Amino acid sequence: METRVNRALENRKKGYNCAQAVLCAYSDLLGAEEELLFAVSEGFGGGMGGMQGVCGAVTGMYMAAGLKNSCKDLGVCSTKPVTSRMVRELAKDFKEKNQSLICRELKGVDTGKMLRSCEGCIEDAVRLIGEHFFKEDLAEASEESCI
Repeated sequence: METRVNRALENRKKGYNCAQAVLCAYSDLLGAEEELLFAVSEGFGGGMGGMQGVCGAVTGMYMAAGLKNSCKDLGVCSTKPVTSRMVRELAKDFKEKNQSLICRELKGVDTGKMLRSCEGCIEDAVRLIGEHFFKEDLAEASEESCI
């Protein structure tokens, strides 16, 4: 898990927005090229296009849920209810941890009281993705690195 968190934080240092940093940290396990994930999440940083709405790191989690769970069948959308439930669970867990899902509130723009830094939100989002979707995959990767 620490490798994923570090990868996401390094992405952020390279100029990725929060959604890009989170989503791209899991490109290998989501089965998508990092360049595609980078492009699709480009408009979601800064709380949706810089408007300080839903946190970009949170949006990155939601995108990961869709990529992980969707059946990807264009004719039948059978996985949508489960994916929606997954998104609600991620939102609940993130909000319990940070008191908000909204970039403006997390940064304390109106109150002067920061609830969580961007880097902290990225770290929390990466951890939640790992805990919700990739526990076994991450455990196996950790075991392999010890060999």
